[in-house]
Amino acid sequence: MLTRKQLELLDFIQKRVARDGVPPSFDEMKDALDLRSKSGIHRLITALEERGFIRRLAHRARAIEIVKLPEAMEKPGFKPKVVEGDRKAPPKGAMPVSAEVMELPLMGRIAAGVPIEAISEVSHHVAVPGSMLSGRGQHYALEVKGDSMIEAGINDGDVVVIREQSTADNGDIVVALVEGHEATLKRFRRRGHMIALEAANPAYETRVLPEDHVKVQGKLVGLIRSY
Repeated sequence: MLTRKQLELLDFIQKRVARDGVPPSFDEMKDALDLRSKSGIHRLITALEERGFIRRLAHRARAIEIVKLPEAMEKPGFKPKVVEGDRKAPPKGAMPVSAEVMELPLMGRIAAGVPIEAISEVSHHVAVPGSMLSGRGQHYALEVKGDSMIEAGINDGDVVVIREQSTADNGDIVVALVEGHEATLKRFRRRGHMIALEAANPAYETRVLPEDHVKVQGKLVGLIRSY
């Protein structure tokens, strides 16, 4: 079953494809659904793809295949339609892009050091291998600021891939929201009714907080580094 917003977006895409022969841009989708940022559209697109209603195609800009429609939207004779964008084929000798490459919203910076204010706005999108997106659910990316996780192989300036979830096992590296307004990247440990947020750098002390002061917002599932 689709949510109201998912159904609205699928209907908007289907109508624009039927009218113009090309799918709408993320900006057009955002305006049509009256959303404040494109991150909301990205999440709706991902949800529709996971439920098998659409398929995003590699190597083509703004290319979406409508695989099926809900019963309420189905029309006689409906067939999936591939909509090609205007991206040119890669030049000869270029490395092919994997069909499993996905775009994730980069939500800004996350502190691997002293916590910084919580992050909620998308700065841009980054392409990541689909194999990095472990399990089902929403994913997003964050740029690391600081050096408190260097012994876990996470350096200042790295981009971490996070799967959204509200629980964690001991030893997981998580995005933790501290006291409702600070976000930090740390290793998670539960100690009774307390939560320890451990750095991976001896220069930083472990923070131990009451469990109701810490909210897990996601788990680290991948890392991207530029040289």
